[in-house]
Amino acid sequence: MSNAPATAKQIILKTPSEIEIMRRANQIVGETLNMLREKVGVGVSTWDLDTWAEEFARQHGAAPAFKGYHGFPGSLCVSLNEQVVHGIPSKKVILEEGDIVSIDFGVHYRGFYGDAAVTLAIGKIDAAKTNLLKVTRDSLYKGIEQAKVGNRINDISTVIQDHVEKNGYTVVKQFVGHGIGLELDEFPVLAKGFDVPLVERQTIAVEPKFILPGLGVVGIENTFAVGVDGGVRITRLKDDLVCV
Repeated sequence: MSNAPATAKQIILKTPSEIEIMRRANQIVGETLNMLREKVGVGVSTWDLDTWAEEFARQHGAAPAFKGYHGFPGSLCVSLNEQVVHGIPSKKVILEEGDIVSIDFGVHYRGFYGDAAVTLAIGKIDAAKTNLLKVTRDSLYKGIEQAKVGNRINDISTVIQDHVEKNGYTVVKQFVGHGIGLELDEFPVLAKGFDVPLVERQTIAVEPKFILPGLGVVGIENTFAVGVDGGVRITRLKDDLVCV
């Protein structure tokens, strides 16, 4: 989840032990999303997904991060088809064959936050939607490659935006990513042209969202710790896939 202003205009570095806590927080997020991946299907409501996510997180010692955040009522942000972001779970919103659904989830665990998102296909989807998912996933991986000491925030956001626009899609520019750790949204915001250096032990959530009118909006997100050898992903998702 992103788009709230970062709470402090400085990069908050994490100790190795704090990064391990964040790793566990993000593992809980990843395990929750993997569980939802198995449960989504025709006839399931977004309310069902929200209930399952909250129950799973609490069973694993974490609290849903989004619930009550700036008044948001759900544990999940569930955005269906062309809904851009922050879809509120509802008993009235039922998944249907051919839908694509973006599921964004975060937890608060031992003082730190985890945050990740996937976009899933419901049943069979057409070739155009399949390609939209692939391009989105590839853009995230390209962003990962840039998440290393010596680069800058602009390097991540530029490679993501360029890859997506090259493939004919539009970036939802205000939702590209954010710092994360002690707060759900820390400095800096990930945006093209934002010239802030990447430093070791900085933790960021890379969150590209793309839109193609008539097809839908795709959002994915992973959390990373920046290191000398590149971005170390601390979200665990099944088969290392963020879109299926």
